[in-house]
Amino acid sequence: MKYYNELIFELSRKGRTGYSLPVNRFPAAEGLPEGLCRQSAPELPEVSEPDVVRHYTNLSQMNFGVDTGFYPLGSCTMKYNPKINEEIAAMPSFAGLHPLMHAGLTKGALEVYKGLNRALAEITGMYTFTFDPCAGAHGELTGLMIMRQYHMQRGDYGRRKVIVPDSAHGTNPASAAVCGLEVVEVKSLPDGRVDVDALKELLDDTVAGMMMTNPNTLGLFENRIGEIASLVHKCGGLMYYDGANMNPLMGVVRPGDMGFDIMHLNLHKTFSTPHGGGGPGSGPVGVAKKLEDCLGEIRVSGFHGNFGVILRAYAYILMLGRQNLAKVGEYSVLAANYVKECLKDVYKLPIDGPCKHEFVFDGLLDDGAREGVPGATTLDVAKRLLDYGFHAPTIYFPLLFHQALMIEPTETESKETLDRFIEVMRKIAAEAASDPAMLHDAPHSTPVSRPDETAAARNPILRYVMS
Repeated sequence: MKYYNELIFELSRKGRTGYSLPVNRFPAAEGLPEGLCRQSAPELPEVSEPDVVRHYTNLSQMNFGVDTGFYPLGSCTMKYNPKINEEIAAMPSFAGLHPLMHAGLTKGALEVYKGLNRALAEITGMYTFTFDPCAGAHGELTGLMIMRQYHMQRGDYGRRKVIVPDSAHGTNPASAAVCGLEVVEVKSLPDGRVDVDALKELLDDTVAGMMMTNPNTLGLFENRIGEIASLVHKCGGLMYYDGANMNPLMGVVRPGDMGFDIMHLNLHKTFSTPHGGGGPGSGPVGVAKKLEDCLGEIRVSGFHGNFGVILRAYAYILMLGRQNLAKVGEYSVLAANYVKECLKDVYKLPIDGPCKHEFVFDGLLDDGAREGVPGATTLDVAKRLLDYGFHAPTIYFPLLFHQALMIEPTETESKETLDRFIEVMRKIAAEAASDPAMLHDAPHSTPVSRPDETAAARNPILRYVMS
């Protein structure tokens, strides 16, 4: 196995080739600035075709994805992506489109945009959407720009504050700051929901709006959302809905009906497009009718967003149909509560009671700590899961709990898969209680055990030959 794990440069042997290029039919480029011209040939690996094929095939088999195993990544909805979506997106009539083509040749694509706009508006209770944003955070920024534009059009220049719960996704305060707005945090109650009395103290004529997701990052429904929206509106602010947790609400309840004025959706989460590793993504933004004019004034991309993701989302919605859309939310909630109830006797459940699509443990009930031996941490549990063929849930988020372990099973996993996950999580809890030192060194069966992730991010090795 070592041979196939070697870097492609380490397989290089001088004079060995694995390609055959056609004769260059183009003349040498003239007039290029001297500083942009190479003075010597690039140092590329010299390898045979079998070496290249085996190298990249082996790397692909080291990856973990939703098509290879269970991926219970809390707050990110990593669910199975129907392959029919991929087939449709790969159709030449769609895949061959270019954004600069004549409008007369893109009527089919425009109909996809219109159809998805109608569908999302009905699902969410918004009036209309823009598909420009290419990610969830990109959508947040767009929505906040719309919020700011709304107040500026009214001459209300003093509204610079955005209220964000302490349980919010980290992108919420970051997006507000990037938009030039002041972030004001509101605390949560012991039950994990927004402290409405504390919120009242923050509301005045400097508030531009409030950002929330519902259910929140603890997987709990904000049962006073109507009152919260009324309070924010009464002081002249707008309500922004972070759509990252929309999965359990589809076909059941709509953010627009809760009182939200602006929202983004993560098509690559809720509407089943493969994501991870930085893309692809799509974060369309929807608004209430009173914000339609502001929406039209905000442009955040050169064209109309990530069409491939948009197309997959539309196919997914049409495949489910109105009659089955609600089952997404119902089954995701059922799966989360099933896993939670089966594990809460061995993992700490800081807030008991029914959850929505996800829930949060606060580490192990018995971490095995004893004199001279540190106990097993949430990180140890996450790493040990890899030995059993499962991807780890989200860890150390939300920041409300020191050993947070956030689990989102999604509606696409079978009971057999959930039962196997529960079995492994219980086994790891038993291992932690009896031999926490063994978990400190996990994973034991992966090509790489525990790299220094901080050093790798800060000091990446991007070249084979280092100067």
